Order: sequence, then C-alpha cells, then structure tokens
Amino acid sequence: MKKIIIIGAGPAGLTAAYELQKGGEKDITILEADVQVGGISRTINYKGNRIDIGGHRFFSKSDWVMSWWANILPIEKNNNDFSLNLRYRGQSREGLDIGTTKLDRDAVMLIRNRLSRIYYNRNFFSYPLKLNFDTLRKLGFYKTITFGTSYVLSRLAPIKPEVSLQDFFINRFGGRLYRQFFKDYTEKVWGVPCTEISSEWGAQRIKSLSITKALWHAFKSSLGLVNLKAEQTSLIEHFVYPKFGPGQMWESVADQFVRNGGKLLLESKVEKITIQNNEMKLLLYKNADGQEHTLNGTHFISTMPIKDLVLASKDNWTQSMVNSAANLLYRDFITVGLLYRNEDLPRPIEDNWIYIQEPGVKVGRVQIFNNWSPYLVANEGMVWLGLEFFCKESDALWNMSESELKFLAQKEMQQIGLSSVEHAQDAVVIKVPKAYPGYFGDSYKNFKNIRQPLDQISNLFLIGRNGMHRYNNQDHSMLTAKEAADQIVSGAIDKDKIWSINIDDEYHEESK
Repeated sequence: MKKIIIIGAGPAGLTAAYELQKGGEKDITILEADVQVGGISRTINYKGNRIDIGGHRFFSKSDWVMSWWANILPIEKNNNDFSLNLRYRGQSREGLDIGTTKLDRDAVMLIRNRLSRIYYNRNFFSYPLKLNFDTLRKLGFYKTITFGTSYVLSRLAPIKPEVSLQDFFINRFGGRLYRQFFKDYTEKVWGVPCTEISSEWGAQRIKSLSITKALWHAFKSSLGLVNLKAEQTSLIEHFVYPKFGPGQMWESVADQFVRNGGKLLLESKVEKITIQNNEMKLLLYKNADGQEHTLNGTHFISTMPIKDLVLASKDNWTQSMVNSAANLLYRDFITVGLLYRNEDLPRPIEDNWIYIQEPGVKVGRVQIFNNWSPYLVANEGMVWLGLEFFCKESDALWNMSESELKFLAQKEMQQIGLSSVEHAQDAVVIKVPKAYPGYFGDSYKNFKNIRQPLDQISNLFLIGRNGMHRYNNQDHSMLTAKEAADQIVSGAIDKDKIWSINIDDEYHEESK
C-alpha cells in the first residue's frame, strides 16, 4: 500500500493531494510550514480586509484547470453572461467531486474585469502597450517616431543568439521601448541588470507576446472578434476570481482533502531528510511546539524550495551539489497594505494592479484589492491597496521595521501622486521569503547539476514554483501536480513529463 508524503500545501501540493485521492490513494499526509494553506496563493485577512499576495488571476489555457477550479468554486450565477462564462458550461463533474458537499452562496467565483497599466510620469499607459491615440498623445510625436523606428530595426536585425532578458525584450519591443518601459521595472523586481538574467525568464513569463500581437489583438477587439480562450494571458480582458481571494480556493480544497481522510499538518517544518539507495525513506519535521517527529513513506512530493530540500538532505549529496543548491538565488517580496478613504485618492483607479515606473521610489507595483473583488474590503467608502516591494532577505529594505515600511509606503504613495493625504487610515506589513526563483547566478546556469541527482531519487517528485525553481503560474504548478499524481497512481514514472510543463507551446496560455 502506498504511503504518500507531500511537502507544502500551496496550489501544487493541494492539487496533487486532491488528484491522488481521486485516483484511489488513501494514505496521504501534507506537511505545511505556515499557519495556513495556499502558499503564495493564500489570502491574508487583516481586520476583514483581505490581501492577495502578488495577485492571482484565475485564467488558464488548460480546460482541465478551468474545470477543476469551477468544480471547487462555481461561478456566481448573477455574473454577466459573456464569452468567458462559456468555458464553464456543460463541464462534467464526473470524477471531480470527491466527497463534495453543497456549497453556500459565498463559495463562488466572480467574473472580473482585467486591467493593469504602467504608471509613468504621472500618466497611465496600457499594459501591454497599445499603439493607440491615447498612448501616442502621452508619449509625444518625437518618442512615437523614435520608438517605432527602434522597433522596426529590432525586427529587421534581431539579436542572435538570444541569451539575456535584455536580448529578449529588445527583440520583441525595440531598444527604446525596452529602456523606457521594461528595463528599470524589471531590474527593480530582480535586483540585477537585465543582461544578467536568462532569456528563459522572458520565455517563461511573457512567452511570445510582442508589439505585433498587441496590435493584432487591438484590431480584433475593435471588430468584436476576440476569442478569450485563444488569447495570451497578458491580453485577457476578463478572468474569474474567488469571492474572498485566492486563499478561498485552496482552503476549500484543503477542507475536501481532510474530509476525505487526508492528514494536513500545519506549522510543520521539514528539518531533515533521509535517503538510501536512491530512495527517500523518511523525514524529520518540527511542529509549532518545537517537537520533533518522523514520517516514513513510499512516495514523496516536494514543493519546498530546492535550496532547502537539498540542505535538509545534505548528507546524501556531494559538497559541490550542496554548495550549488545553497547558492540558488531568490527574490523576496514585501506587501504593505494601506487603507484609504475614497476621497484620499486624487482620482479613482480601475486597475487590478499598476506597474510603477516613476523614478526615485522603491515600490514596484500597487494592487487595488477592491478591483479584484469588492468583498476583499471590509467597509464601503474605503480603498484597500497593496504596495509591493521586491528585495532579498539581506537587503536593508527587508530588514526595516514594520513602522519604517509603513512610513515608506505612505510617503511614496504621496510622492508619486496616487494619494493626496500624508497618512492612511490603517496599514499592515506582510513579508514573503523566496517568492520568486531567480533565473540568474552560476547555480542557475548549472541547474541541471542539481536537478539530475534529485530526479534520480526514484520516489521523489518535484512540483510547483519553488519545488522546481521555476517561475510557474498557479495553473502550471497545478499541471505539474496532476502529472506527478497520475504517475504515482499508475506507476508509470517519467519525470521529464513534469519538467516539460510550461516549456512546450502546449502549455502556454496562447493560441497554438
């Protein structure tokens, strides 16, 4: 009989657990180091105001993922009946409802408008950039001509081979547009020059989006010909979203998992892993009281950062591999939630989030939680914002006190003209370590030297964003989990299939 241990209760870990139960597996334990499930897709509740860490649009090219989400939290029936809703009609629930119970009216997803813009020189620019009259007016005649010329030259003589993220951006947008709208923001996010970031990050996150595709999308939209299923993620104009934030989805999955006999251990941090004869045998974890416990299993699924996984099992690896894993780089993340009255903002903002390109400030992005779901805000007449700062744990920014971070966030809101008052009504600080796996550094360049020994552990499956050190979206993490679960249930092991997800066009959220 299989005894399956899953490390991590984020989207990947919980999807794997759900799919394993659907496949008939009974003995499944999830260890989660945090106090709640959801990983980076959890929702933080602060005095009834909810924070979505990083922002999670629920849209995927994968019909399986879309149906899976709708099975857990169906779409609210009162939503406008437009084409996105068609993705969910007539989907069979057969085989998807392990022990499901009748859901209440709050256990639903809403259809939401998608809007994200670039904020530069106190003006809003469409993202992706649209070459329409509004953009041209804000850029001015000179920049329009020079940016256009730069783009044409990049198409006539692209950089080959495409090595760095700078190469990736210039080939798709031109050098002038890259320097104006991509370079500074990207380097603020990652903390290193774009020349040091692998072009694989662009392929992972932006895929084949370009000015040409943005123009084509705008033309089709003007004629009413947009097919939401076939459009790229960045061009989707609507998405679905759990009523109370992304954590509602994963809390619902966790509830179903436990109701069906699964064991979920929160505040349980893996400390040591034992491997023998290329098989993981057992792990040692500490609970919230600091007590140590051991668990043995026949199959292990890991979503914990590869860096931590290797260090927890370092007795089994060469010193070279341990050093490489220890030097994998991550980008850490701070959200400062600020609560304002409506009248405290000089203008209403319709965006889900705004990319901040203004010079002289540390904030990289501002989320407007009201526009994700009005139910994320406790009281009407209030605007609930999340200011996002990117750093690493050794930075001075990360090590600021909460009061210093709150002061900084409120000061910068006023500095860039998004707030007309000095003080917010309330504020809270959330820190998320290892939010983004880094696509730079020597360890990443030689990542195969870490991946290959781990893949040789026959009963260990790496899935999810940190589990694979890959900047997966939520849906891609779920697909890696499904593949791992299917392999464990069937016994047909092919770990390359897990790693191929979000590499081939089959998994890209764009037209084939």
